[in-house]
Amino acid sequence: MDWAGVLRASGRFLALEHGFRLLTEPGTRSGLRGSFFDNYAKAIGNLHGWADGDEFYVNYVGHPMQGSVAGFIWIQNDRPYRGVAFGRDRLYWRSRLRAAAFTWAYSEQFEIGTFSEASIGAIQAQFPQQGFVDHVVTPVVGLGWIVAEDALDRYVIERVEGATGNRFFRLVARSALNPGRTMANVLQGSAPWNRRNRAGIMSFLPADRRGLVTSSRERLAPHNRDVAGPAPFEASITFQPERFLSGDKVLCLGGAGTAAFRISPAWQMVVDVGGCKMLGLGENLSGDSLTYMAGPRFRTRDWGRWSASLQLLVGGNKLTEERMYPQRKKLLEAAAARNPQAQPPSHSEYTDEIAANGIALSSGGGVSYRLNAALTLQVAELSYRHSWTSPLWGRSFSDTVKLSSGLVLRMGTW
Repeated sequence: MDWAGVLRASGRFLALEHGFRLLTEPGTRSGLRGSFFDNYAKAIGNLHGWADGDEFYVNYVGHPMQGSVAGFIWIQNDRPYRGVAFGRDRLYWRSRLRAAAFTWAYSEQFEIGTFSEASIGAIQAQFPQQGFVDHVVTPVVGLGWIVAEDALDRYVIERVEGATGNRFFRLVARSALNPGRTMANVLQGSAPWNRRNRAGIMSFLPADRRGLVTSSRERLAPHNRDVAGPAPFEASITFQPERFLSGDKVLCLGGAGTAAFRISPAWQMVVDVGGCKMLGLGENLSGDSLTYMAGPRFRTRDWGRWSASLQLLVGGNKLTEERMYPQRKKLLEAAAARNPQAQPPSHSEYTDEIAANGIALSSGGGVSYRLNAALTLQVAELSYRHSWTSPLWGRSFSDTVKLSSGLVLRMGTW
């Protein structure tokens, strides 16, 4: 791995993004006032829920493009995989999953890291910027964007290059149809239309894809095996409906991301972050729950492709509930309409919000089925959690039962 190349290009990308924010966003510049540490802590502490108030194209187009640029920066510096080609080749998909992992790390740094939206402008401290949508969409949809550009490069751009010798058409095809790769090339200090697997725009000399892939496979062959038991590293995405065992038995729908590191043949260390939206709170009420926990997991020996696990996690639980007053909102909007110079009412003027944060302890167990060397299906996991959180408007949400299922990506076994 060319770490110097990764750090240079991603550093330029980060500086470009934050420079654009500071030049074009008054809210970012105003967030620089006051204590840096107080603003940063407030931004991190206010995170909850899904939406962050941005337009659709920002969340679901702009951030995936950001993810694709970060991923291509990694791909261009991941030396053993530079020659892999799009298609049904495990080395290609392994390369792109490695890039997705870096994309996630870059995205987290951009959102809440030392040089981030939280530290430069503290925008998450204000409604409605507190959601987690970008933390998920940037790496996940960004990976899809990378794969789409790879497919376009192989099946469209290469055909354009094979059909014409016109330098301008080739330049436009390479640059415009692969915007994420083009931006990564510029940040890397290369020509926007650069390709590592074939010659420049003046000539078309396709790389010997088969030879490049074979040489990579020979170097990586010892890892291409289906290993029973827990992988060195596992990452999972799960769907997890929860039931709060309070008087009203509120349902909470959401998901979680989990990372598990193997510390022995039977034990893993687990880090889990999850959230859900509360349903059934009542009219004009909304709420959500955020958990962040870690602890040991015991894995039984495998029975064929089946295995079972038990885990004990400790961490925190943040509960947030909001009450909206529709009549107050209508009155404020009517008053603003009568005064042309008045600003529209802010969200805080017609809503009340309450939050509670406390220690949480969770225990549970589940069964899994290993599909292949790369994937495991978490069939079902049942767990109970108790949180030492204060009641929200007189209602307790301290005890929950959760049932989760999802897919587990196994790294280091293929």
